[in-house]
Amino acid sequence: MKTGQAWRLGMGDMQVLPGPRHRPPMKRPMWIIVLVSLVTVFLICAYMYPPQSSGACYVFSSRGCEVISNWLPPTPAREFTDEEIASRVVIRDILNAPAVQSESSKIAFMFLTRGSLPFEKLWDKFFYGHEDKFSVYVHASKEKPVHVSRHFANRDIHSDQLIMVQVIWGKISMVDAERRLLAYALQDPANQHFVLLSDSCVPLHNFDYIYNYLMHTNISFVDCFQDPGPHGNGRYSEHMLPEIEKKDFRKGAQWFSVKRQHAVIVMADYLYYSKFRDYCKPGLEGRNCIADEHYLPTFFHIIDPGGIANWSITHVDWSERKWHPKSYKARDITEELLKNITSIDVSVHVTSDEKKEVQRWPCLWNGEQRPCYLFARKFYPEAVDNLLHLFSNYTEI
Repeated sequence: MKTGQAWRLGMGDMQVLPGPRHRPPMKRPMWIIVLVSLVTVFLICAYMYPPQSSGACYVFSSRGCEVISNWLPPTPAREFTDEEIASRVVIRDILNAPAVQSESSKIAFMFLTRGSLPFEKLWDKFFYGHEDKFSVYVHASKEKPVHVSRHFANRDIHSDQLIMVQVIWGKISMVDAERRLLAYALQDPANQHFVLLSDSCVPLHNFDYIYNYLMHTNISFVDCFQDPGPHGNGRYSEHMLPEIEKKDFRKGAQWFSVKRQHAVIVMADYLYYSKFRDYCKPGLEGRNCIADEHYLPTFFHIIDPGGIANWSITHVDWSERKWHPKSYKARDITEELLKNITSIDVSVHVTSDEKKEVQRWPCLWNGEQRPCYLFARKFYPEAVDNLLHLFSNYTEI
């Protein structure tokens, strides 16, 4: 006898079999008994055939039959620690807070530099006429900058620790400098987007184009990809467990552009930051972990992966496959070079393992493929005059 026929016969028997003459009338409606029977079969099936089994139990549904694993809630991979729960509550509330933007909203341009900015004249031309739509912050790590533009005058951030703490490439002090810039910029409630730039960065478009690009989308631009090779997951330390698992470890360029909610989250974070402070260092356990390349990509991949674009809006050329990206001298600056950079609409990453896998993603802005880059680096100071000469031409929309 087929299973379906046996079931129907059983149900039919249950409905028609007469009870003993002395049995009192049933007090519960028949539908309750039927429902209990169905639930009993469901639970027995779940017990006998767990969802991971290839012989998964099937149950009745409007679509005929359905795997039981589709009915059961997903099992969490692990329980969160108390610190994670506290962190995620804060992050959730910040992300759920409505974004406040108005005609007075500004972009905070945050310059991380060793000393004076060689391209201040170019930035001065870029900022001119838009004084109510931007703020400037300069973090100089080695010497006090000498400014030639009024837009940069008195915009150096000051800290008691600035004299004592040296910003060193590859170490957590680089992340500390980024967080210090964010802290100063967040003091102005009108700042709604925060762009981190180096002293070798130049703008690729005019101010209005960049302002609209950043202000009219609800995502942050944080470079983030998975690299299974020695310069990616090979830098991971199991001391980061349980909060950071190897499968969530990510890599990316440090030059970010984040909306205000994400900037506040970065400042509020201690849990994930402390993991990178303690266990992501050059030479630790034989690994050369670079904190500024891994902290924010991993952090945002864990707490808000859908809120970032996974690419940086600052272009850099790694095609030479060296420890440092290609640098541009005065003789390299042509209109063709700059037009080529501004026309790129696909983000490219290459893994550091033997496969050298090339990962390509279209740069989607509000669902539409657009040019990826608003800024570019690394340019030698000698290139400033050529860039000034070409600025009006290459920044045309």
